[in-house]
Amino acid sequence: MVRYRLEPISQHQALVRHYWSPRGSEARHGRALVSVLARASVQRVQAALENADSTARVIELAETARSAEDAATSVACALGQIVKSLVFAIDGAPVMALVAAKLLPEVLGIPGKVGRGDADAVKAVTGFSIGGALPLAHASPLPIAIDAGLQRYEMIYAAVGHPHCVFPESPAALVRMTGGILSDNLGEPADG
Repeated sequence: MVRYRLEPISQHQALVRHYWSPRGSEARHGRALVSVLARASVQRVQAALENADSTARVIELAETARSAEDAATSVACALGQIVKSLVFAIDGAPVMALVAAKLLPEVLGIPGKVGRGDADAVKAVTGFSIGGALPLAHASPLPIAIDAGLQRYEMIYAAVGHPHCVFPESPAALVRMTGGILSDNLGEPADG
């Protein structure tokens, strides 16, 4: 049996289903149902949000957030409101971009050639698997560049390291929490 409750998650009172559902072997073997919000990795993110003085709460989605498109559909928001946390390397040193990253060396002031972080490097520096990397709660400190274009939205949504979870936050709060460098050189200008 799946139980749903609706809860406001943004200033626009967008609604997302929070759900508790049997998944995989738990359902087949009759084990107690546990929300993914109880998982250690998800609680680590919630603790990081609280430690950063954020009032954001991790949201468990009824549908997957494996891709930006899936997340936008699940949250019922614009695709541009979904934050992509991508790990790159500049001459081997890991960095994170919250969206596109062609001008990372200039934005972060780290000279060198940009390359995508491989799965092992992403896991090592963020503590999360590739595709589930998020803007905070990293295993190791990372320089972070943030697309200023995210400021066009009052609320944005970022990954939590689980395909059924995101957290809502304002762009300004995300910059404050991550200590990231806000740049117009990573995507579309904020005023356009």
